[in-house]
Amino acid sequence: MRTLSESQLAAVLSRVAGVPRVVVSGNFATPSRALGVLDKAVAEYRLFALNAQAGVPDRDGVTLETPFVGAGMRGRSRLRYFPSRLSLVPHLLKGALPPDVVLVHTSMPVDGTVSLGTEVNILPAAIEAVRARGGLVIAQLNPNMPYTYGDAVLACDEIDHAIEADEPLASPVARPVSAVSERIGTRVAELVPASATLQLGIGAVPDAVLAALTARRGLSVWSEMFSDGVLGLERAGALDPDVPVTASFVFGSADLYEWVDRNPRVRLLRTEKTNDPGLIARRRSLVSVNGALQVDLFAQANASRVRGDIYSGFGGQTDFVVGALHSPGGRAIIALPSWHPKAGVSTVVPRLAGPVTSFQHSFIVSEQGTATIWGHDAAEQARQIVDHVAHPDARDELRDAGRALGFPLR
Repeated sequence: MRTLSESQLAAVLSRVAGVPRVVVSGNFATPSRALGVLDKAVAEYRLFALNAQAGVPDRDGVTLETPFVGAGMRGRSRLRYFPSRLSLVPHLLKGALPPDVVLVHTSMPVDGTVSLGTEVNILPAAIEAVRARGGLVIAQLNPNMPYTYGDAVLACDEIDHAIEADEPLASPVARPVSAVSERIGTRVAELVPASATLQLGIGAVPDAVLAALTARRGLSVWSEMFSDGVLGLERAGALDPDVPVTASFVFGSADLYEWVDRNPRVRLLRTEKTNDPGLIARRRSLVSVNGALQVDLFAQANASRVRGDIYSGFGGQTDFVVGALHSPGGRAIIALPSWHPKAGVSTVVPRLAGPVTSFQHSFIVSEQGTATIWGHDAAEQARQIVDHVAHPDARDELRDAGRALGFPLR
């Protein structure tokens, strides 16, 4: 690894031929300084990132690529969305979408290594793929990036060039948990068995679930990601001290970043491990809690599209739904509010109009109640969704539509 000035790095990047594909750390770990240098040095390129946040380059000459759309790419005209389970994205990078440059945001070097810190995810696979074809690996070294263990540890020899940038890590905007989210969180927590393994997605509902579990004991975490709610469980004594907290990336407050720094309790692994349904299925009583934009009377969930336009993508939901169903004592839960307050519409619809993200869940939960899906026939599933999940203002219309679809709803 050779540490360069920003002008020296710009000179190196300006010599990259063609229209390179640039894979960059996503979520809240994007190396913004290094990416800014690249954006000025390379006139035309393809930018590949997961859950990119606001501020990523968006101009003529930049094609945005992702299998999971974040706020920084959502609704952009130059977006190319690649549907994929998160567990399979490394195969995309090693096959159909090979990178020419990989930009990572790391800790400062320690004993010949750096750490990918808060974002492991698909980056090890991207680094392997770009090195196999003679491309560049560039690191933004940041003293504020935590040093995390597991697959986060990267030998400095694997990095071609680096720049130093002492800047604070980004955090998501803190939002108060609504009364609706609290009611959903309480209902979901009632479905979590003793000594369960938890996987939770992103958002207010997962945070509310974790807050409702602080009085438990012997819980563990095997998840695609985690945020401050898991730190709350740790401080409350709810987590099994003998089981490491395992995930692929982390984002949250500065307090969370301080906690994960050099913490042997936290193990960040590459996506191929955390999201492998076979490995997920080996966890004890794995409870997968994920959100959705809509569910229908066929117990199908849409977490990807709004009015036909891509909103996010599969992410790890499909991986964890399958893994949880195969885990002994496991449960796959979809949690969502019954009503969309901004659009003024029911989140329960007769039949999804667009692609299905996941199906065959154990339970579907809203603030109205819980529908038990697994083990019931299709008609009973539809009845429970209408009676227990749907908003009361939508139930009569859903029953009429359900009867038209062949469900004997009363």
